[in-house]
Amino acid sequence: VQLQASGGGLVQAGGSLRLSCLASGGTFSVMAWFRQAPGKEREFVAAMDWRGSRKLYAESVKGRFTISRDNTDNTIYLRMNSLKPEDTAYYYCTGRRRGLVTTSDREYDYWGQGTQVTVSS
Repeated sequence: VQLQASGGGLVQAGGSLRLSCLASGGTFSVMAWFRQAPGKEREFVAAMDWRGSRKLYAESVKGRFTISRDNTDNTIYLRMNSLKPEDTAYYYCTGRRRGLVTTSDREYDYWGQGTQVTVSS
């Protein structure tokens, strides 16, 4: 099973980016995005279940970020609007084969390599 994230880059504050994560070799009941800034711990960003019936967001991104998935090609997306410099981090996609949506990174089984998002002020 592999998760491959893409779509990161450099953007000005207030701008938008869309991250993609292609899952290959298996299916996931839950997929999520986490991020890690230099010198900080990894933190939860957003997660959703296979059907899209349950979505969770970190308070810091609510109203600005939207998680979605396309089950036809096993891809999840993170649409990020109104980006702020504090959103600068390495963004990782992750998945768990079974279980419910959770914000705990210890509950996820597979991790992608991540993609860098840099927001300039």
